[in-house]
Amino acid sequence: MTDTTRFAKRRIADDLEPHVRAAGQLARKLGLDPYPVNYWIVDHDEMNELIAYEGFQERYPHWRWGMNYDRQRKQRQFLGGKAFEIVNNDDPSHAFLQESNALADQKAVITHVEAHADFFRNNEWFRLFVDGGDDATPRGERGGPDAAAMLARHAETVREYVADPDIDREAVEAWIDHVACLDGCIDQHRPFRPTDAWEREAPEPEDPDETLAELDISEEVRDEVFDDAWFEAREASDEGPLAEKDLLAYLAVHGRAYDEESGKAVAYEEWQRELLELLRREAYYFAPQRMTKVMNEGWAAYWESLMMTGENFAADEEFVAYADHMARVLGSPGLNPYALGLELWTYVENRANREAVLEALLRVDGVTPETFRDRVDLDAVLAGLEPDPELADVPGHLDALDPDDPRVDADGLAAARAGEFDPERYPWRVLTRAGLVERHYSLVQPANRGFLKRAGRDDLDRISRYLFETDRYATVEEAVAAVDRGAGWDRLFEVRESHNDVTFLDEFLTPEFVAAGGYFAYEYSERHGDYRATATDAAAVKRKLLLRFTNFGKPTVTVHDGNFGNRNELLLAHHYNGVALDVPRAKRVLERVFRLWGRPVQLLTVVKEVDDHDVEVARRRGREPEPEEVGVRFRYDGERFERTEVPRSEWAPLASPTVGYDTTPDEWRRR
Repeated sequence: MTDTTRFAKRRIADDLEPHVRAAGQLARKLGLDPYPVNYWIVDHDEMNELIAYEGFQERYPHWRWGMNYDRQRKQRQFLGGKAFEIVNNDDPSHAFLQESNALADQKAVITHVEAHADFFRNNEWFRLFVDGGDDATPRGERGGPDAAAMLARHAETVREYVADPDIDREAVEAWIDHVACLDGCIDQHRPFRPTDAWEREAPEPEDPDETLAELDISEEVRDEVFDDAWFEAREASDEGPLAEKDLLAYLAVHGRAYDEESGKAVAYEEWQRELLELLRREAYYFAPQRMTKVMNEGWAAYWESLMMTGENFAADEEFVAYADHMARVLGSPGLNPYALGLELWTYVENRANREAVLEALLRVDGVTPETFRDRVDLDAVLAGLEPDPELADVPGHLDALDPDDPRVDADGLAAARAGEFDPERYPWRVLTRAGLVERHYSLVQPANRGFLKRAGRDDLDRISRYLFETDRYATVEEAVAAVDRGAGWDRLFEVRESHNDVTFLDEFLTPEFVAAGGYFAYEYSERHGDYRATATDAAAVKRKLLLRFTNFGKPTVTVHDGNFGNRNELLLAHHYNGVALDVPRAKRVLERVFRLWGRPVQLLTVVKEVDDHDVEVARRRGREPEPEEVGVRFRYDGERFERTEVPRSEWAPLASPTVGYDTTPDEWRRR
């Protein structure tokens, strides 16, 4: 880096420092609690490198980083993509800003990053990595991850093995290839444990006979409580599969390397065992980010928008540039986590606020679900929920604000009156969180004014059914004055703490949300040779979206047996949910697993078969062909694949009994 470049970056950093400081202060006043964030200015090429390295400056040597870099560079060069920022889950977090971006972009990124750092610190799924009880898990200043240091140590470890004259460099890269293709084969719903701890904590199978003996109960009571059916079910379960999700841990404990020269399985060398473990650790570190992509990006977009537009973080002359920035982010094609997440978070807030309003109104004397529409004027209710004019227009009412008002920050008000800052630019400094809650109350904002009126009779009946007979109001006006305007924000922070994308979508992708957003499901038509819309009901849309996020959108495969057929063969099982595996890809993965197991490996799965004749007949009859579900085991012994069909009784227990992702209409199948 030349002195000129370094000075230019330093100048940009100095110019952005006041905005960084103000964004952090505003984020905390809004209720966010982010990790401290270090901001770095990087050039175009450095940003491409960071994106290729998944947000970090140093990673272990491997060809895929170069592939990522080349793809990112070409995407920006030929497709017009623009990188605004990258931030990592670390304590402190590190965010990288591209020096060529306009000031409006930089300020948007800074507010966006503060919300990401809050999500990293407070979402419980990110705690699974640092709260795993492992003293070797690196921790940062405030108990979060020290990921940059961890990944740097991993990089140094790999470099040492690559440079070791006794270890073949190509063997190291090949080993990383084998392990990396299984980085989703972990148990992401459990805290991270090193492999030795995982092995120690593996539950021993319980012996119910011993447990019953310890209870010291009479034979009469035993026969009364535990009948023959119970014992039969227990015996069947004892013979059930292992179903271990953490394939990487299982391989680390039980696997062997395949030795090409001898054609046999041999114990792992130390470097192989260590690389498997460090790559497994990295898989657990990145898992929460993959599990919360919609939530995390939507959360950051929500608070960025509120700060940039609602609190004037974007100056008047920057507003059009910021609008273009947000349009680029929210308008990206395909399944856009920013847009979907922002819409869902807004819906969560509006729904919680509406519940609070309806609860208050249903406590008014004479107001019931039956009389609600006759007794309540919702336009008048919305008017009563408008923020106090003094809060809506802080600069215009600076002299009228009362420093003893709990919605007013007395110190900030005094500083504004003394001319220490411009309240036009920083109105939030004059208010407390309570004041900001009222100032940004969602139901009265133009885009949301119809939300309260969409409440139906079912909503009123449900709320009324669970109301306690307390806090009765004589008039609608009294009820409106008592509404908790913070209900929406409180609910946001509750959801942010405990959910991941799957649970988030499952709870909040309601019929109301789907209808308002115009969402629909689609399927591939064999008859037409393209995709066609199939359903608009919420259940179908939810099923399709959950398919994209369950287990990172990848098939769920578990260890079924480590000694299949009593021949030390590894049996993996695909948990079939109506979506068949890509068989050629599955075979390539089996080839990798073979290298890590050292002995033959098998995969139990279900394939859907339909021949060309069936397709042609179905096309002539104006319907879709009906594929046949066939259970199969693919076996790979290091040289060739064998396919064995298995009876339905063998694979049926692996099929989900409740989740089906097929939304093909019945009329497509009519003969």
